[in-house]
Amino acid sequence: MEVVIGLEIHVQLLTRTKLFCPCRADYFAAPPNTLTCPVCLGLPGALPVLNRRAVELALRVALALGAEIQTRSQFDRKNYFYPDLPKGYQITQRAVPLAHGGSLAFTVGGQERRVRIRELHLEEDAGKLIHTPQGTLIDFNRCGVPLVEIVTEPDFRSPQEAREFLRSLRTLLRHLRVSNADMEKGELRCDANISVSQDGEAGTKTEIKNLNSFKAVERALWAAAEYQRELLARGQRVEQVTFGWDEGREELVLQRTKEEAHDYRYFPEPDLVPLVITPEWLAEVRAGMPELPWERKARWMRDYGLNPAEAEALLVDPGRAEYFEAVVRGVSNPRAAAGWVLSELGQYWTSDEPPLPADELVAVIRAVEEGRITRPQAKACVEKAVTEKTPVSALLEAAGGVVRDEEALRQLAEEVVQENPQAVADYRAGRAQALGFLVGQAMRKAQGRADPKRLAQVLQSLLSGG
Repeated sequence: MEVVIGLEIHVQLLTRTKLFCPCRADYFAAPPNTLTCPVCLGLPGALPVLNRRAVELALRVALALGAEIQTRSQFDRKNYFYPDLPKGYQITQRAVPLAHGGSLAFTVGGQERRVRIRELHLEEDAGKLIHTPQGTLIDFNRCGVPLVEIVTEPDFRSPQEAREFLRSLRTLLRHLRVSNADMEKGELRCDANISVSQDGEAGTKTEIKNLNSFKAVERALWAAAEYQRELLARGQRVEQVTFGWDEGREELVLQRTKEEAHDYRYFPEPDLVPLVITPEWLAEVRAGMPELPWERKARWMRDYGLNPAEAEALLVDPGRAEYFEAVVRGVSNPRAAAGWVLSELGQYWTSDEPPLPADELVAVIRAVEEGRITRPQAKACVEKAVTEKTPVSALLEAAGGVVRDEEALRQLAEEVVQENPQAVADYRAGRAQALGFLVGQAMRKAQGRADPKRLAQVLQSLLSGG
């Protein structure tokens, strides 16, 4: 049995206003039903005006995916009734989308895979239903927020591939500065179609709606695949159905069955002229494209010697990538800079803002490179600078320098050898890792101020009878 998966991905574009009206698009923290107007509420006589910035952001996505951009596309009305759709229709692009074709590469299980894109189009978002014990509430703030929908070909062969593709797509969207792509806020949502083929015959598609986390995408697809496999194993027919996903119970929830595709009665949007992308406009968008994440990854590996895992970890968030770029310009060892950003500073990085200004981290790393402080002292400086908001300059001044005096190091080593007879015996029995333990104990006694390399040499000499 072979699993075949395709995705329909909705991405909220990072515009100041909505797709067809001047209402603010940053609806997430706004009081309910305060960001609305006659246009997004669909009141009689209100006319839409297309947001140019939304088109440009969608073009960025199309260019990055290598899609073929239509010089002339059109908007259509998708007619259906739902409580959070006040107009009774959604303005989208169906007959002639903004772009089609292209692909996106991603890595799964250490292997690179590439999935083809079927089409990319613009559309407006619907409102939001809030279900409570007393009933269902409607918030229309989200109505009209611009979306770009990316439809893939059914090229995925496992739920893990779908998950890793979405991770790669989120990284791309963030680096393009077209969306925050926060799945918890619904800025990146996914509908998945899955079928299980048997004996070479195409399977029947099962749809899963509104998946809003990587975990949900993978687990819902596994559950849908198992549902189809069980039916086929019993010799039963797989019906075309639509499921939701209950994240709390981690199970599929049947939403509707459908033997035939729903008739949305599409027709061209009469209140909007066709969208024409001129060569000059496209050239302007292309000129403003930022460096793509895979281009930046290749540059870091080539120029800074980073390995793929380090580069990918730094690329997850564009703010962290820019921060690394700022740090690496001020130090002599780029890989050391990557380590500090990912490890020592990464544990404190809990928001969009870096926990420490780049120039202050540069000062700490330089102090280590120049031998003015040890790495343990540097870690302590970073911790205090972040948690106590103490200036790095004051912490470096108070660090007290590095103990390199031979006599002081020997005295320290003798104390540690006397206090840890088992580790000494282990080292002399050939267990080399025992030396690292003894160095750690000595560094602790010296409050991180001893030169670890010289200390290790003194300990080795002492343990060898020197």
